[in-house]
Amino acid sequence: MRRSPTVLGNSAMAVPVFNLAPGLNVSRLCLGTMTFGEQNSLTQSCCLMDEAFEAGINFFDTAEMYPVPQRSDTQGRSEEYLGLWLKYRKIPRDRVVLSTKVAGPSGQMTWIRGGPKCLDAANILQAIDDSLLRLQTDYIDLYQIHWPDRYVPMFGEIEYDPSRQFMSVPIEEQLDALGRAVDTGKIRFVGLSNETPYGVMKFLHLAEHHRHYPRIVSVQNAYSLLCRTFDSGLAECCHHGSISLLAYSPLAMGILSGKYFSPDGGPPDGRMNVFRGKYSEGESRYNLSNATIRSATKEYMEIAKRYNLTPVSLAIAFVLKHPLVASAIFGATKSWQLREVIDACQLPPVAYLAHTLLFKARYSLQVD
Repeated sequence: MRRSPTVLGNSAMAVPVFNLAPGLNVSRLCLGTMTFGEQNSLTQSCCLMDEAFEAGINFFDTAEMYPVPQRSDTQGRSEEYLGLWLKYRKIPRDRVVLSTKVAGPSGQMTWIRGGPKCLDAANILQAIDDSLLRLQTDYIDLYQIHWPDRYVPMFGEIEYDPSRQFMSVPIEEQLDALGRAVDTGKIRFVGLSNETPYGVMKFLHLAEHHRHYPRIVSVQNAYSLLCRTFDSGLAECCHHGSISLLAYSPLAMGILSGKYFSPDGGPPDGRMNVFRGKYSEGESRYNLSNATIRSATKEYMEIAKRYNLTPVSLAIAFVLKHPLVASAIFGATKSWQLREVIDACQLPPVAYLAHTLLFKARYSLQVD
């Protein structure tokens, strides 16, 4: 059920909260930390978290592989910075919701448990212990499988290729390991990320028939004006399974802000410029040379202008008004970017009118 807006920080205007699970209330905006340790120093990261917390954001998302782009000498820094912030600022642990993720199979990130070659019980339990150390906490509120152990189309792929399937770790083994972590108090709730309708239903089915297996409470998948694959199949599964969507990349890697469409190609420190050619996942999904992406974004910018909104406000409003979205996970490297997203949570009715027109029409300009 949805809760009324509550002041979580000291701001006069609070970010509303959502009851994600029994005893787990999360702010409807979640600060993602994948720039912490790469684009943001420890000092800068702490300042951003200070401002977010004071504005009423209690939800912070990270992962063992962050920051991104991933490198062996920076792996884990995002979790470390989050843990140091909690320690230095003496933030009461029950005032924040910490979410992190275990990396799935990877042939590239050999510095994380040798790959990892698979996402079996040993990898999951080791990853939980390592994250607890970096976060300097006794428990993780929401622990997620970053991506499936089995082959699935993801990170911009939209077509399933049966020939790419391989032997994968049984979901039963993963749920058993996660259940043990819940029993010992190391994690409170379990979620999935970059999952498919099949995966969500499989996890739900197994949890319904095995008392020891924890039930997933959320799915963290991409969702924005440019990426609405969630609506084509996964939304039905989440609705009937009482699963909430944690929508990441609501601004489509910053493209929906419109900043990359200026004559000079956008700010030189913009993510898509800084890491051009080095961030395959982002570029495969949101290629700035793609005519459809450019056309769709420019059209959305015109709609925002028509209703006297910023493009960011329209994009965030679109995501937050989805009936299955619990929270929008966004990233920020600068204070003004953080404030722009927070302000989008306090929109006048005209923003929701614009959103309603877009949503009811199922606007055709989308990428995947």
